[in-house]
Amino acid sequence: MAVIDAEDIVELKNRKKRRKRLIKLLVAILVAAITVGLYSTRDTWYPKLRGIGKQYKTVVNTGKLATGNFPIEVSSGTDYQMRYTVKRVMVLSDTYLYIYDTDGTLLKKRQHPYLNSVLRVANGKALVYESGGNKFSVEDEDEVFYSKEFEENILFARLSSDGYTAVVTTQPNYSCKITVYDRKGSEIYARKCLEPVSDISFIDKSSGCMATYIKAENGDHVTTVQKIDFSEDEEDWNSPGINTLGLEVFGSSEGAFVYGLDSCGYVNRSGQISSYYKYDGELAAAASISGKSAVAVNNEDSRKYTAVLFSGNDAEPLIIPLETAAVDVSVFKGLAYILCQDGVYTYDFSGKLRSTASVNDSYTGFVRSDNHIFLKGYNKIDRIDYDT
Repeated sequence: MAVIDAEDIVELKNRKKRRKRLIKLLVAILVAAITVGLYSTRDTWYPKLRGIGKQYKTVVNTGKLATGNFPIEVSSGTDYQMRYTVKRVMVLSDTYLYIYDTDGTLLKKRQHPYLNSVLRVANGKALVYESGGNKFSVEDEDEVFYSKEFEENILFARLSSDGYTAVVTTQPNYSCKITVYDRKGSEIYARKCLEPVSDISFIDKSSGCMATYIKAENGDHVTTVQKIDFSEDEEDWNSPGINTLGLEVFGSSEGAFVYGLDSCGYVNRSGQISSYYKYDGELAAAASISGKSAVAVNNEDSRKYTAVLFSGNDAEPLIIPLETAAVDVSVFKGLAYILCQDGVYTYDFSGKLRSTASVNDSYTGFVRSDNHIFLKGYNKIDRIDYDT
């Protein structure tokens, strides 16, 4: 065995001490160099750092109306319907379906035979059906994919982004019947219902849906949500009744958002009511996408106008006061858009005002695209550039 001399041990310890001192000195020199570098370039990075955590500047759009093909003239007055999908603006009058690109160029004009026609859109396709009639069609600018005719009357129909169609019709001895078709028009699901169905929202890549039913409890209307899997005969669950006359349901991976005549609420993925909000005034409009929801409420008696935002299924409502009465609402790419009598206002779901644009005409609705907002007037459609 080798024997280590005591002097060698002392020398080894001294080398370790010198090494530690050298490392500390090099670290100190490096820190000093970085400090000097940061100080010399402070005019570049400090203004950006100073803005972190503070509210960013609100984008003020000019609200200047586009020219060229705009305004698009519509002969049906306020009865026409306007929707946006995949760089296409679709307009339904009492006799024609018009399809425009975002520059206002007319791509297709197709006559339809429906008296009380209704337009729904998704992923570039249009669903046109006759409310109270017995026909519907699914089409785009190039072709009619398929159409159907029933012996019963159509109450309403819905189109999914996957091209699936759900049609609710009257049914002898039942309140109604739900029939679902795939993108080729083949029937994949049918269900007869004892209670009236007020709306349907596709979920899980169109493998199922959320359906809302209207019931009467203790003399009041309540709305229950039912989760349906198209591969199963029985529903997954039924929610407790939400105290409102449900108008529309929006399904998501977290559950469903229901807005009604006098209140709104969420149902979670287990079918339980997770939040509820009663309006302080009259409903103006509501929208929801991917669990984020916005409702506009006007109280003319107290001159109180509000936007109510919900960032998720169990989130508390965020109340935002508005200066003038709200007209329409949209949720687009994680932001809430509110059309008021004096302009368009965009909020994120933490309540920050992201952008604005003044409007100088009376509009009854709007749709949002990636770069523009299309404004629905009495007999015309205007367009403004809109940056958030």
